[in-house]
Amino acid sequence: MVTPPRTTLTDVAAHAGVSIATASRALRARGEMAADTRSRVLRAATELGYSTVGQRRGRPRRGTSLMFDLVLGHFHDPYTEEITAGARTTASELGYDLVLTAERDDPADDWHERIRSRGSAGVIVGLIVPTSTQIAAMRRASIPLVLMEPPSEASSPLPSLRTTDSAGGGAAAEHLVARGARRFIVIGGAPSYRYGRARVDGFVRTVDEIAPGAPCVRTSADWSAWDARRACARALAELPGTGPIGVFACSDEMAAGAYRAIADSDRSIPRDVMVVGFDDVRGARWLHPSLTTIRQPIREMASAAVRILAQATSGGAVSNEAIIMPTELVERGSTRPLLRG
Repeated sequence: MVTPPRTTLTDVAAHAGVSIATASRALRARGEMAADTRSRVLRAATELGYSTVGQRRGRPRRGTSLMFDLVLGHFHDPYTEEITAGARTTASELGYDLVLTAERDDPADDWHERIRSRGSAGVIVGLIVPTSTQIAAMRRASIPLVLMEPPSEASSPLPSLRTTDSAGGGAAAEHLVARGARRFIVIGGAPSYRYGRARVDGFVRTVDEIAPGAPCVRTSADWSAWDARRACARALAELPGTGPIGVFACSDEMAAGAYRAIADSDRSIPRDVMVVGFDDVRGARWLHPSLTTIRQPIREMASAAVRILAQATSGGAVSNEAIIMPTELVERGSTRPLLRG
């Protein structure tokens, strides 16, 4: 007697007219989807006599696996920890695992080859611009890509998540002027990434508009606290005029370096110098005084990137237009007026 072939998840997905990932989530009651889609999958499973009993677990032999890759250059700072937390939470909600994949300098061990070999369902590339070779390899493998805060523009259009960097810089300038700052220092990042340039430009343009003629020293650091301490110390020595100083740093980490430079110059925060950072990572509130900063929705951007991948995997249309999420100024002790006793 010939045993009929076992009905597979692929068969159910094809019968219901959905992707394998969607069929799996529907059968496991995981993730968000339309009620009629879930009903269609369950009906297809019943009609085909599909059962998970006795099936092998683990990575499927064909089709895409229920996992997304998060590609970053490193995973050891507060910013990337926020990205990871946001992506992991939403991936789990939607029934996917999240794989952390490091970009390596070795061309023979490129991330796109590792991802293609394990059949990932989609890739989030954070703070990195993929090369044309990497993009082409993912497209040949039908693995969708989403960029999160790319430092420059990709060689071909891809979905991306960004924040209102220029508006955030402008909000920092408005806040410092409103708090009484009359001289300004802005610490940009080096390399001068797309988002860093936008933050500096927004700040400088707004200072020129609402405080024309105010002294403003532009400097840069390598995105680290140590180098920002050096850059801020030099800018404080060069800054002409008198009156309260407002410092805007393009990251919270560089703002922490500015704190040290201000203390080294025998000035105090916020009496002599007011400081605004950018990011609102966890450590911002633990500085003394706590740091006023421009909050960018890091976790929300990572979550949105996962949802875009899930939509693409389910066969939904995905736009290559950039999704821009708003920043928000969070006022804390570094710009609040001192209480007079």
